[in-house]
Amino acid sequence: MRGLVTFAGRPPVQLGTEIDWTANPHGNRSWALNLHTLRWLGRLVAEYERSGERSCLDRAAAVADHWMRANPRGGAGVSPWAWAEHAIALRAPALVCLSEHVHTPRLWDSLAEHGELLADPGLYRPGHNHGLDQDIALLVVACRLGRARWRDLAVRRMTASAELAIDAQGALHEQAPRYGLYVHRRLGVALRAIRESGAEVPERLVARRRALEAYVAHATQPDGRLVPIGDSPADARADGFPHDGPVVRVFGGGYVFGRSAWDDPESAYYSIRFGPGRRLHGHEDHLGVTYFAGGRPILVEAGFHSYERTGYADWTRSPEAHNVPIPTGATFRPGTATRLLDARVGPGHQSFELADDAYGVRRTRRVFVTHGSGMMAVHDRVASGTLRSLWHFDPGLKVLSRGDGAVELGDDTGFRVTLLQFPAEGQTVRPALISTGYLRTAESVTVLSPEAPGVLTTVIPHTRHGSGTSARSS
Repeated sequence: MRGLVTFAGRPPVQLGTEIDWTANPHGNRSWALNLHTLRWLGRLVAEYERSGERSCLDRAAAVADHWMRANPRGGAGVSPWAWAEHAIALRAPALVCLSEHVHTPRLWDSLAEHGELLADPGLYRPGHNHGLDQDIALLVVACRLGRARWRDLAVRRMTASAELAIDAQGALHEQAPRYGLYVHRRLGVALRAIRESGAEVPERLVARRRALEAYVAHATQPDGRLVPIGDSPADARADGFPHDGPVVRVFGGGYVFGRSAWDDPESAYYSIRFGPGRRLHGHEDHLGVTYFAGGRPILVEAGFHSYERTGYADWTRSPEAHNVPIPTGATFRPGTATRLLDARVGPGHQSFELADDAYGVRRTRRVFVTHGSGMMAVHDRVASGTLRSLWHFDPGLKVLSRGDGAVELGDDTGFRVTLLQFPAEGQTVRPALISTGYLRTAESVTVLSPEAPGVLTTVIPHTRHGSGTSARSS
Protein backbone atom coordinates (compact mmCIF):
# COMPACT_ATOMS: atom_id res chain seq x y z
CA MET A 1 0.00 0.00 0.00
CA ARG A 2 2.92 2.36 0.72
CA GLY A 3 4.83 1.26 -2.38
CA LEU A 4 7.42 -0.70 -0.38
CA VAL A 5 8.30 -4.07 -1.93
CA THR A 6 10.78 -6.88 -1.30
CA PHE A 7 11.71 -9.23 -4.14
CA ALA A 8 14.19 -12.08 -4.54
CA GLY A 9 15.55 -11.78 -1.02
CA ARG A 10 16.98 -8.31 -1.70
CA PRO A 11 16.52 -5.33 0.67
CA PRO A 12 13.17 -3.47 0.46
CA VAL A 13 12.70 -0.89 -2.28
CA GLN A 14 10.35 2.10 -2.26
CA LEU A 15 8.55 2.09 -5.62
CA GLY A 16 6.42 5.17 -4.97
CA THR A 17 3.14 5.96 -6.69
CA GLU A 18 4.44 6.64 -10.21
CA ILE A 19 6.44 3.48 -10.58
CA ASP A 20 9.56 3.40 -12.73
CA TRP A 21 9.07 0.11 -14.53
CA THR A 22 12.61 0.14 -15.88
CA ALA A 23 14.05 0.24 -12.35
CA ASN A 24 16.42 -2.45 -11.14
CA PRO A 25 18.00 -0.91 -8.02
CA HIS A 26 19.86 -4.08 -7.05
CA GLY A 27 21.03 -4.94 -10.55
CA ASN A 28 19.43 -8.35 -10.04
CA ARG A 29 17.74 -10.33 -12.82
CA SER A 30 15.29 -12.05 -10.48
CA TRP A 31 14.29 -8.70 -8.92
CA ALA A 32 13.59 -7.19 -12.34
CA LEU A 33 11.48 -10.19 -13.33
CA ASN A 34 9.47 -10.08 -10.10
CA LEU A 35 8.66 -6.40 -10.60
CA HIS A 36 6.91 -7.21 -13.88
CA THR A 37 5.12 -10.37 -12.77
CA LEU A 38 2.75 -8.21 -10.65
CA ARG A 39 2.24 -11.10 -8.25
CA TRP A 40 2.69 -8.57 -5.45
CA LEU A 41 -0.38 -6.79 -6.85
CA GLY A 42 -2.35 -10.00 -6.38
CA ARG A 43 -1.70 -9.80 -2.62
CA LEU A 44 -3.61 -6.53 -2.50
CA VAL A 45 -6.59 -8.17 -4.23
CA ALA A 46 -6.44 -11.09 -1.79
CA GLU A 47 -6.42 -8.66 1.14
CA TYR A 48 -9.46 -6.86 -0.29
CA GLU A 49 -11.26 -10.22 -0.58
CA ARG A 50 -10.32 -11.07 3.01
CA SER A 51 -11.04 -7.76 4.70
CA GLY A 52 -13.29 -5.83 2.31
CA GLU A 53 -10.83 -2.90 2.48
CA ARG A 54 -11.62 -1.03 -0.73
CA SER A 55 -8.39 0.95 -0.70
CA CYS A 56 -6.45 -2.28 -1.29
CA LEU A 57 -8.45 -3.02 -4.43
CA ASP A 58 -8.14 0.57 -5.64
CA ARG A 59 -4.37 0.46 -5.16
CA ALA A 60 -4.13 -2.82 -7.09
CA ALA A 61 -6.25 -1.44 -9.91
CA ALA A 62 -4.14 1.71 -10.09
CA VAL A 63 -0.86 -0.24 -10.21
CA ALA A 64 -2.18 -2.56 -12.93
CA ASP A 65 -3.51 0.32 -15.00
CA HIS A 66 -0.20 2.16 -14.68
CA TRP A 67 1.71 -0.94 -15.74
CA MET A 68 -0.52 -1.42 -18.81
CA ARG A 69 -0.18 2.22 -19.89
CA ALA A 70 3.57 2.35 -19.29
CA ASN A 71 4.49 -0.98 -20.89
CA PRO A 72 2.97 -1.33 -24.37
CA ARG A 73 4.36 -4.40 -26.08
CA GLY A 74 7.13 -3.29 -28.41
CA GLY A 75 7.06 0.24 -27.03
CA ALA A 76 10.19 2.39 -26.90
CA GLY A 77 12.07 2.24 -23.62
CA VAL A 78 10.01 -0.63 -22.21
CA SER A 79 11.99 -3.00 -19.97
CA PRO A 80 12.86 -6.30 -21.70
CA TRP A 81 11.48 -8.03 -18.61
CA ALA A 82 7.99 -6.61 -19.19
CA TRP A 83 7.17 -9.06 -21.96
CA ALA A 84 9.59 -11.87 -21.17
CA GLU A 85 7.78 -15.19 -21.54
CA HIS A 86 7.97 -16.08 -17.83
CA ALA A 87 6.84 -12.63 -16.75
CA ILE A 88 3.78 -12.97 -19.00
CA ALA A 89 2.99 -16.39 -17.52
CA LEU A 90 3.24 -15.22 -13.91
CA ARG A 91 1.50 -11.86 -14.46
CA ALA A 92 -1.58 -13.17 -16.26
CA PRO A 93 -3.07 -14.95 -13.19
CA ALA A 94 -2.60 -11.76 -11.11
CA LEU A 95 -4.56 -9.80 -13.73
CA VAL A 96 -7.23 -12.50 -13.79
CA CYS A 97 -7.46 -12.20 -10.00
CA LEU A 98 -7.94 -8.44 -10.33
CA SER A 99 -10.53 -8.86 -13.09
CA GLU A 100 -12.85 -10.61 -10.66
CA HIS A 101 -13.58 -7.16 -9.21
CA VAL A 102 -12.39 -4.62 -11.81
CA HIS A 103 -13.99 -4.39 -15.24
CA THR A 104 -12.32 -1.98 -17.62
CA PRO A 105 -11.74 -2.23 -21.38
CA ARG A 106 -8.00 -1.81 -20.88
CA LEU A 107 -7.80 -4.73 -18.43
CA TRP A 108 -9.91 -6.99 -20.65
CA ASP A 109 -7.84 -6.08 -23.71
CA SER A 110 -4.66 -6.85 -21.76
CA LEU A 111 -6.01 -10.25 -20.72
CA ALA A 112 -6.77 -11.04 -24.36
CA GLU A 113 -3.26 -9.95 -25.37
CA HIS A 114 -1.75 -12.12 -22.66
CA GLY A 115 -3.85 -15.06 -23.84
CA GLU A 116 -2.72 -14.68 -27.45
CA LEU A 117 0.92 -14.68 -26.37
CA LEU A 118 0.45 -17.62 -24.03
CA ALA A 119 -1.16 -19.63 -26.80
CA ASP A 120 1.59 -18.77 -29.30
CA PRO A 121 3.58 -21.98 -29.97
CA GLY A 122 6.63 -19.90 -30.84
CA LEU A 123 6.83 -18.58 -27.25
CA TYR A 124 5.94 -21.84 -25.52
CA ARG A 125 8.51 -23.77 -23.38
CA PRO A 126 7.41 -27.43 -23.45
CA GLY A 127 8.96 -29.75 -20.85
CA HIS A 128 10.05 -26.77 -18.74
CA ASN A 129 8.72 -25.21 -15.55
CA HIS A 130 8.13 -21.99 -17.52
CA GLY A 131 5.93 -23.95 -19.90
CA LEU A 132 3.87 -25.25 -16.98
CA ASP A 133 3.40 -21.69 -15.72
CA GLN A 134 2.38 -20.67 -19.25
CA ASP A 135 -0.23 -23.43 -19.32
CA ILE A 136 -1.68 -22.46 -15.95
CA ALA A 137 -1.88 -18.83 -17.05
CA LEU A 138 -3.52 -19.69 -20.38
CA LEU A 139 -6.09 -21.84 -18.59
CA VAL A 140 -7.17 -19.14 -16.14
CA VAL A 141 -7.24 -16.45 -18.83
CA ALA A 142 -9.34 -18.78 -20.99
CA CYS A 143 -11.81 -19.29 -18.16
CA ARG A 144 -12.09 -15.55 -17.49
CA LEU A 145 -12.67 -14.71 -21.18
CA GLY A 146 -14.74 -17.78 -22.02
CA ARG A 147 -12.27 -19.17 -24.58
CA ALA A 148 -12.86 -22.94 -24.56
CA ARG A 149 -10.27 -23.44 -27.30
CA TRP A 150 -7.54 -21.92 -25.12
CA ARG A 151 -8.66 -23.96 -22.12
CA ASP A 152 -8.46 -27.23 -24.04
CA LEU A 153 -5.08 -26.27 -25.51
CA ALA A 154 -3.70 -25.54 -22.04
CA VAL A 155 -4.82 -28.92 -20.68
CA ARG A 156 -3.41 -30.81 -23.67
CA ARG A 157 -0.10 -29.01 -23.40
CA MET A 158 0.16 -29.59 -19.64
CA THR A 159 -0.07 -33.33 -20.11
CA ALA A 160 2.36 -33.57 -23.03
CA SER A 161 4.79 -31.19 -21.31
CA ALA A 162 4.72 -33.15 -18.02
CA GLU A 163 5.62 -36.33 -19.88
CA LEU A 164 8.59 -34.55 -21.44
CA ALA A 165 9.73 -33.05 -18.14
CA ILE A 166 9.17 -36.03 -15.82
CA ASP A 167 10.12 -39.57 -16.76
CA ALA A 168 8.15 -42.64 -15.72
CA GLN A 169 10.32 -43.04 -12.59
CA GLY A 170 9.61 -39.44 -11.58
CA ALA A 171 13.01 -37.86 -12.33
CA LEU A 172 12.77 -34.29 -13.58
CA HIS A 173 14.90 -33.64 -16.65
CA GLU A 174 15.69 -30.09 -15.48
CA GLN A 175 18.40 -31.76 -13.36
CA ALA A 176 17.81 -29.97 -10.07
CA PRO A 177 15.72 -31.41 -7.21
CA ARG A 178 14.62 -27.89 -6.20
CA TYR A 179 12.79 -27.65 -9.51
CA GLY A 180 11.18 -31.01 -8.85
CA LEU A 181 9.68 -29.42 -5.77
CA TYR A 182 8.58 -26.33 -7.74
CA VAL A 183 7.03 -28.36 -10.55
CA HIS A 184 5.21 -30.59 -8.05
CA ARG A 185 3.66 -27.55 -6.37
CA ARG A 186 2.73 -25.92 -9.67
CA LEU A 187 1.18 -29.15 -10.94
CA GLY A 188 -1.02 -29.05 -7.83
CA VAL A 189 -2.15 -25.56 -8.87
CA ALA A 190 -2.68 -26.81 -12.44
CA LEU A 191 -4.84 -29.76 -11.37
CA ARG A 192 -6.99 -27.53 -9.19
CA ALA A 193 -7.41 -25.05 -12.05
CA ILE A 194 -8.43 -27.83 -14.44
CA ARG A 195 -11.08 -29.07 -12.02
CA GLU A 196 -12.43 -25.55 -11.47
CA SER A 197 -12.55 -24.98 -15.23
CA GLY A 198 -14.92 -27.90 -15.69
CA ALA A 199 -12.48 -29.82 -17.89
CA GLU A 200 -11.62 -33.45 -17.27
CA VAL A 201 -8.40 -33.99 -15.32
CA PRO A 202 -6.01 -36.16 -17.41
CA GLU A 203 -4.96 -39.25 -15.47
CA ARG A 204 -1.59 -39.17 -17.24
CA LEU A 205 -0.93 -35.76 -15.70
CA VAL A 206 -1.89 -37.02 -12.24
CA ALA A 207 0.38 -40.05 -12.69
CA ARG A 208 3.44 -37.94 -13.57
CA ARG A 209 2.92 -35.69 -10.56
CA ARG A 210 2.64 -38.75 -8.34
CA ALA A 211 5.85 -40.20 -9.82
CA LEU A 212 7.63 -36.89 -9.17
CA GLU A 213 6.95 -37.31 -5.45
CA ALA A 214 9.32 -40.29 -5.30
CA TYR A 215 12.12 -38.28 -6.92
CA VAL A 216 11.72 -35.41 -4.47
CA ALA A 217 11.47 -37.75 -1.47
CA HIS A 218 14.65 -39.61 -2.41
CA ALA A 219 16.45 -36.31 -3.14
CA THR A 220 15.69 -35.10 0.40
CA GLN A 221 18.47 -35.46 2.98
CA PRO A 222 17.74 -36.72 6.52
CA ASP A 223 17.64 -33.11 7.78
CA GLY A 224 14.69 -32.32 5.48
CA ARG A 225 16.72 -30.27 3.03
CA LEU A 226 17.02 -31.11 -0.64
CA VAL A 227 20.44 -32.32 -1.70
CA PRO A 228 22.03 -29.28 -3.40
CA ILE A 229 22.40 -30.77 -6.88
CA GLY A 230 22.14 -28.43 -9.86
CA ASP A 231 20.31 -25.16 -9.25
CA SER A 232 19.10 -26.32 -5.83
CA PRO A 233 19.91 -23.95 -2.95
CA ALA A 234 21.50 -25.67 0.03
CA ASP A 235 18.73 -24.39 2.33
CA ALA A 236 15.72 -25.59 0.28
CA ARG A 237 13.39 -27.85 2.28
CA ALA A 238 11.03 -30.57 1.05
CA ASP A 239 9.36 -31.95 4.15
CA GLY A 240 6.32 -34.20 4.05
CA PHE A 241 6.73 -36.04 0.76
CA PRO A 242 5.41 -39.60 0.94
CA HIS A 243 7.98 -42.37 0.81
CA ASP A 244 8.09 -46.12 1.19
CA GLY A 245 9.99 -49.03 -0.23
CA PRO A 246 13.75 -49.24 -0.73
CA VAL A 247 16.17 -46.85 0.96
CA VAL A 248 18.37 -46.87 -2.17
CA ARG A 249 16.95 -45.81 -5.53
CA VAL A 250 18.63 -45.58 -8.91
CA PHE A 251 16.88 -43.18 -11.27
CA GLY A 252 17.74 -43.84 -14.91
CA GLY A 253 17.60 -40.10 -15.55
CA GLY A 254 20.96 -39.80 -13.81
CA TYR A 255 20.74 -40.15 -10.03
CA VAL A 256 21.58 -42.57 -7.27
CA PHE A 257 20.06 -41.64 -3.91
CA GLY A 258 20.80 -43.84 -0.90
CA ARG A 259 20.24 -43.70 2.84
CA SER A 260 20.58 -46.08 5.75
CA ALA A 261 17.00 -45.46 6.97
CA TRP A 262 13.93 -43.33 6.37
CA ASP A 263 12.76 -40.81 8.97
CA ASP A 264 15.97 -40.85 10.99
CA PRO A 265 17.81 -37.49 11.09
CA GLU A 266 21.02 -39.30 12.12
CA SER A 267 20.96 -41.71 9.16
CA ALA A 268 23.63 -41.76 6.46
CA TYR A 269 22.72 -40.40 3.02
CA TYR A 270 24.52 -40.06 -0.30
CA SER A 271 23.90 -39.01 -3.89
CA ILE A 272 25.74 -39.87 -7.13
CA ARG A 273 25.28 -38.20 -10.53
CA PHE A 274 25.42 -39.71 -14.01
CA GLY A 275 23.19 -39.74 -17.10
CA PRO A 276 22.50 -37.30 -19.95
CA GLY A 277 24.65 -34.21 -20.45
CA ARG A 278 23.91 -30.94 -18.66
CA ARG A 279 20.66 -29.20 -19.52
CA LEU A 280 18.43 -26.44 -18.14
CA HIS A 281 19.10 -26.19 -14.37
CA GLY A 282 21.76 -28.87 -14.22
CA HIS A 283 25.46 -28.50 -13.46
CA GLU A 284 28.52 -30.23 -14.88
CA ASP A 285 28.49 -32.60 -11.91
CA HIS A 286 28.73 -36.07 -13.45
CA LEU A 287 30.47 -38.65 -11.26
CA GLY A 288 29.89 -36.21 -8.39
CA VAL A 289 28.91 -37.46 -4.94
CA THR A 290 27.54 -35.89 -1.78
CA TYR A 291 27.54 -37.45 1.68
CA PHE A 292 25.55 -36.83 4.86
CA ALA A 293 25.97 -38.67 8.18
CA GLY A 294 25.57 -38.15 11.90
CA GLY A 295 22.88 -35.52 11.44
CA ARG A 296 24.89 -33.17 9.20
CA PRO A 297 26.16 -32.72 5.65
CA ILE A 298 29.78 -33.72 5.10
CA LEU A 299 30.62 -33.70 1.39
CA VAL A 300 28.75 -30.92 -0.38
CA GLU A 301 28.84 -29.20 -3.75
CA ALA A 302 29.19 -25.50 -4.49
CA GLY A 303 25.43 -25.45 -4.92
CA PHE A 304 23.21 -22.75 -6.40
CA HIS A 305 24.13 -19.12 -5.85
CA SER A 306 21.97 -17.06 -8.24
CA TYR A 307 20.93 -16.53 -11.83
CA GLU A 308 23.27 -13.56 -12.10
CA ARG A 309 25.84 -13.53 -14.89
CA THR A 310 28.94 -13.51 -12.74
CA GLY A 311 32.16 -15.47 -12.70
CA TYR A 312 31.24 -17.08 -9.38
CA ALA A 313 27.82 -18.22 -10.61
CA ASP A 314 29.50 -19.68 -13.69
CA TRP A 315 32.01 -21.49 -11.47
CA THR A 316 29.28 -23.12 -9.37
CA ARG A 317 28.13 -24.93 -12.51
CA SER A 318 31.62 -26.12 -13.48
CA PRO A 319 33.11 -29.55 -12.71
CA GLU A 320 35.58 -27.94 -10.28
CA ALA A 321 32.70 -26.90 -8.03
CA HIS A 322 31.76 -30.56 -7.46
CA ASN A 323 33.25 -33.70 -5.91
CA VAL A 324 34.61 -35.18 -9.13
CA PRO A 325 37.82 -36.63 -10.63
CA ILE A 326 39.52 -34.33 -13.14
CA PRO A 327 42.15 -35.67 -15.57
CA THR A 328 45.21 -33.43 -15.49
CA GLY A 329 46.10 -31.42 -18.56
CA ALA A 330 42.90 -32.46 -20.39
CA THR A 331 40.20 -30.24 -21.87
CA PHE A 332 36.67 -30.59 -20.55
CA ARG A 333 33.88 -31.23 -23.06
CA PRO A 334 30.64 -29.75 -21.71
CA GLY A 335 27.44 -31.72 -21.96
CA THR A 336 29.03 -35.18 -22.05
CA ALA A 337 26.85 -38.06 -20.86
CA THR A 338 28.01 -40.48 -18.14
CA ARG A 339 27.17 -44.18 -17.99
CA LEU A 340 26.29 -46.20 -14.91
CA LEU A 341 28.16 -49.44 -15.61
CA ASP A 342 27.29 -51.40 -12.49
CA ALA A 343 25.05 -51.08 -9.43
CA ARG A 344 25.03 -53.56 -6.57
CA VAL A 345 22.63 -52.79 -3.76
CA GLY A 346 22.60 -54.73 -0.50
CA PRO A 347 20.98 -53.93 2.85
CA GLY A 348 24.25 -52.92 4.52
CA HIS A 349 26.43 -51.83 1.63
CA GLN A 350 26.18 -50.67 -1.97
CA SER A 351 28.64 -50.23 -4.83
CA PHE A 352 28.41 -48.39 -8.13
CA GLU A 353 30.69 -47.97 -11.12
CA LEU A 354 30.44 -45.05 -13.55
CA ALA A 355 32.46 -43.91 -16.56
CA ASP A 356 32.61 -41.25 -19.25
CA ASP A 357 35.01 -39.50 -21.63
CA ALA A 358 34.16 -35.92 -20.68
CA TYR A 359 37.86 -34.99 -20.92
CA GLY A 360 38.59 -36.93 -24.09
CA VAL A 361 39.91 -39.85 -22.07
CA ARG A 362 37.98 -42.52 -20.20
CA ARG A 363 37.63 -41.76 -16.49
CA THR A 364 36.03 -44.26 -14.16
CA ARG A 365 34.71 -43.90 -10.62
CA ARG A 366 33.73 -46.70 -8.26
CA VAL A 367 31.76 -45.76 -5.15
CA PHE A 368 31.39 -48.11 -2.19
CA VAL A 369 29.19 -47.25 0.79
CA THR A 370 28.88 -49.32 3.94
CA HIS A 371 26.39 -48.25 6.57
CA GLY A 372 27.69 -50.45 9.38
CA SER A 373 30.89 -48.43 9.73
CA GLY A 374 29.46 -45.30 8.12
CA MET A 375 32.17 -45.21 5.48
CA MET A 376 32.25 -44.09 1.85
CA ALA A 377 35.13 -45.23 -0.34
CA VAL A 378 35.72 -43.89 -3.85
CA HIS A 379 38.24 -45.19 -6.37
CA ASP A 380 38.98 -42.97 -9.37
CA ARG A 381 41.12 -43.95 -12.32
CA VAL A 382 41.90 -42.66 -15.78
CA ALA A 383 42.73 -44.77 -18.86
CA SER A 384 45.86 -42.76 -19.64
CA GLY A 385 47.69 -39.96 -17.91
CA THR A 386 46.81 -38.86 -14.38
CA LEU A 387 43.94 -37.28 -12.49
CA ARG A 388 43.20 -35.37 -9.29
CA SER A 389 39.94 -35.66 -7.39
CA LEU A 390 38.22 -32.76 -5.62
CA TRP A 391 36.40 -33.01 -2.27
CA HIS A 392 34.38 -30.07 -0.94
CA PHE A 393 33.38 -30.16 2.73
CA ASP A 394 30.45 -28.47 4.41
CA PRO A 395 31.40 -24.96 5.64
CA GLY A 396 30.68 -25.98 9.23
CA LEU A 397 33.63 -28.40 9.21
CA LYS A 398 37.12 -27.08 9.95
CA VAL A 399 40.49 -28.80 9.59
CA LEU A 400 41.71 -30.21 12.93
CA SER A 401 44.77 -32.10 11.74
CA ARG A 402 46.39 -33.45 8.60
CA GLY A 403 49.28 -35.62 7.50
CA ASP A 404 50.21 -38.75 5.51
CA GLY A 405 47.16 -38.40 3.25
CA ALA A 406 44.74 -38.01 6.16
CA VAL A 407 42.70 -34.90 6.89
CA GLU A 408 40.58 -34.76 10.04
CA LEU A 409 37.80 -32.19 10.19
CA GLY A 410 35.23 -31.36 12.86
CA ASP A 411 32.67 -28.90 14.13
CA ASP A 412 31.97 -27.34 17.52
CA THR A 413 29.48 -30.07 18.48
CA GLY A 414 32.18 -32.75 18.64
CA PHE A 415 31.43 -34.28 15.26
CA ARG A 416 34.52 -35.56 13.45
CA VAL A 417 35.19 -36.89 9.97
CA THR A 418 38.39 -38.20 8.43
CA LEU A 419 39.34 -38.23 4.75
CA LEU A 420 42.11 -40.69 3.80
CA GLN A 421 43.76 -40.85 0.38
CA PHE A 422 46.17 -43.17 -1.35
CA PRO A 423 48.59 -42.26 -2.71
CA ALA A 424 49.20 -39.71 0.04
CA GLU A 425 52.07 -37.59 -1.21
CA GLY A 426 50.96 -34.43 -3.00
CA GLN A 427 47.57 -33.97 -1.30
CA THR A 428 46.49 -30.31 -1.06
CA VAL A 429 44.09 -28.67 1.39
CA ARG A 430 42.80 -25.25 0.39
CA PRO A 431 39.90 -22.86 1.06
CA ALA A 432 36.91 -22.60 -1.25
CA LEU A 433 33.72 -20.56 -1.38
CA ILE A 434 30.52 -22.60 -1.13
CA SER A 435 27.01 -21.23 -1.71
CA THR A 436 24.85 -21.71 1.39
CA GLY A 437 21.71 -20.19 -0.16
CA TYR A 438 20.55 -17.61 -2.67
CA LEU A 439 23.29 -14.94 -2.97
CA ARG A 440 24.96 -16.30 0.18
CA THR A 441 28.38 -17.90 0.49
CA ALA A 442 30.66 -19.30 3.17
CA GLU A 443 34.27 -20.37 3.20
CA SER A 444 34.81 -24.10 3.26
CA VAL A 445 37.61 -26.67 2.99
CA THR A 446 38.47 -28.38 -0.28
CA VAL A 447 40.84 -31.35 -0.44
CA LEU A 448 42.62 -31.92 -3.75
CA SER A 449 44.03 -35.41 -4.11
CA PRO A 450 47.56 -36.23 -5.24
CA GLU A 451 48.08 -36.51 -8.99
CA ALA A 452 48.08 -40.17 -10.04
CA PRO A 453 46.61 -42.62 -12.60
CA GLY A 454 44.30 -43.78 -9.81
CA VAL A 455 43.29 -42.37 -6.43
CA LEU A 456 41.49 -44.10 -3.56
CA THR A 457 39.59 -41.82 -1.16
CA THR A 458 37.74 -42.88 1.97
CA VAL A 459 35.48 -40.67 4.07
CA ILE A 460 34.88 -41.89 7.62
CA PRO A 461 32.50 -40.00 9.94
CA HIS A 462 32.79 -40.26 13.73
CA THR A 463 29.43 -39.22 15.09
CA ARG A 464 28.79 -37.33 18.31
CA HIS A 465 27.47 -40.59 19.77
CA GLY A 466 30.72 -42.43 19.20
CA SER A 467 29.71 -44.60 16.22
CA GLY A 468 31.87 -44.87 13.14
CA THR A 469 35.26 -46.36 12.48
CA SER A 470 38.40 -44.68 13.71
CA ALA A 471 40.81 -43.39 11.09
CA ARG A 472 43.69 -45.34 12.61
CA SER A 473 41.92 -48.70 12.74
CA SER A 474 40.63 -48.36 9.18
